Amino acid sequence: MTRYFEEVETGELLPTHQRRTDLMNWNRFAAVNDEFVHVHMDDEAAKARGDKGVLGMGNLRLAYMHCLLRNWMGDDGLVRRVSIQHRGINYKNDTLTTNGQVIGKRVEDGEHLVDVHLWVENQAGENTDIGQATIALPSREET
Repeated sequence: MTRYFEEVETGELLPTHQRRTDLMNWNRFAAVNDEFVHVHMDDEAAKARGDKGVLGMGNLRLAYMHCLLRNWMGDDGLVRRVSIQHRGINYKNDTLTTNGQVIGKRVEDGEHLVDVHLWVENQAGENTDIGQATIALPSREET
């Protein structure tokens, strides 16, 4: 699938990306990123520092943002910039929903760019992360 710049509307909501977090998924992510940290894997270690249990990895929530963008922008889009601010903690068995909304479009240096506001919510509707991305899309005018 190819998403073209001309098809995108400011204000458009991106289809959500949702995952229930658990140790199985965290272990896979930790293995790829060498992020075996006790507070992400051991309830007792997390409780010893005052948390209610193991904590989700912030970088995994960034990966969820990338999944949302990749699914929306199609095969020919390029992520030019992405940023994230972690605003909360997610715990084991939380359900995280990654959301996005187009906040602007522009042509700059010959590229057709789309700016997207991103956020991650837990099952209680609390924002755990906010972010922003700039995506380069192909234009129908150039095909």
